[in-house]
Amino acid sequence: MPWLVVDDEDRLVEPVRRFLIDFIARDNRTGSVRSYAYDLLRWWRWLRVVDVRWDHATSAEVRDFVLWLGGATKSRRSARTDSASTTGTTNPITKKPYLDDRYKPRTIRHSNAVLRSFYDFWIERGTGPLVNPVPLARSDRRRPHAHHNPLEPFRRGEGRLRYNPKVPRRRPRQMPDQRWNELFGALRSNRDRAILALAVSNGARASELLGVRGVDLDWGDQLVRVVRKGTLAEQWLPASPEAFVWIRLYLAEGPPADPQAPLWLTLRRRDRGEGLAYQPMNYEALRAVFRRVNALLGTNWSMHDLRHTAALRMARDESLSLRDVQTILGHAHLSTTADIYLVEEESQVIRRVQDHLAELKERAKRPAPSVAGGYDDSDLAVLFGGGAA
Repeated sequence: MPWLVVDDEDRLVEPVRRFLIDFIARDNRTGSVRSYAYDLLRWWRWLRVVDVRWDHATSAEVRDFVLWLGGATKSRRSARTDSASTTGTTNPITKKPYLDDRYKPRTIRHSNAVLRSFYDFWIERGTGPLVNPVPLARSDRRRPHAHHNPLEPFRRGEGRLRYNPKVPRRRPRQMPDQRWNELFGALRSNRDRAILALAVSNGARASELLGVRGVDLDWGDQLVRVVRKGTLAEQWLPASPEAFVWIRLYLAEGPPADPQAPLWLTLRRRDRGEGLAYQPMNYEALRAVFRRVNALLGTNWSMHDLRHTAALRMARDESLSLRDVQTILGHAHLSTTADIYLVEEESQVIRRVQDHLAELKERAKRPAPSVAGGYDDSDLAVLFGGGAA
């Protein structure tokens, strides 16, 4: 078991353990197990506070739990240092908000989904409450797919959960070319330049790029093979020639690369006192790269901003179809790609409205047209249905 939940006396929480075993058996990844375990740990602590057994919980406990999450502050192992002055504010350069210590609506919705899945597991086995304490919305108490359009893909038939908060629609964040040049110029190694050049050329996720091995590079056709995050399927993605140039420079300055080993390596000091040694680069090391660059530029860019940038560039290219963009991004449904990336660029909308307002201002300054000489006013009145203005 990669993750387990224990109580205050370091005893294993058996209902959660059995649920997570079943969750792993359904071929879920380790990161998902960690996420589910933390949500269930938070729920277990809440039940201890309200003094309710897990198998006696009702929708009232879930309702109060959601209300508490909406107003609570996350507990931290250590106090904020440099980020204390920026938490909850918006970066003036990137126009992106900094994270704060509040629970976001997406976190609450994920928690509700985990709890409903947990109680469904135990209701199927005849243990636990008779009714799932995480109820569906009243409007969704109907048979799943009762009026499904055969031309549309099937969605989850469970329906919307009653206490799910509304999630504001967020626009994808495209990095302007000038900001991209600043970010790329602030990188300190060819390894970092190669990773970011790959990300901005094909929109691959961070976890997908970090899993690339030497054998996953096709130098002739300039392709990179990645393992997709959701389906775990292998897929070849195109990459820009500049990305392969930086990969070549990175490989030339490092140790001899093993084609079967991870491509991206980082120097780390081992605990056994053996000095610095090359180790596979993980997600935390990639986050450290962005922390250094953001501190230098005064920004808060992330790896996912490069995915949005690549996707919007492809979606606005007339030579690429929306199906092409969906395939490169690895979306399961075409509607996902359309809903996220078929948006009008905000700067172009603002520019067109400004041109419209400027035209109205110029039109108001123009003198009123006068009637040319040689025309009789009564004839014009008959022609236009009124006086000549």
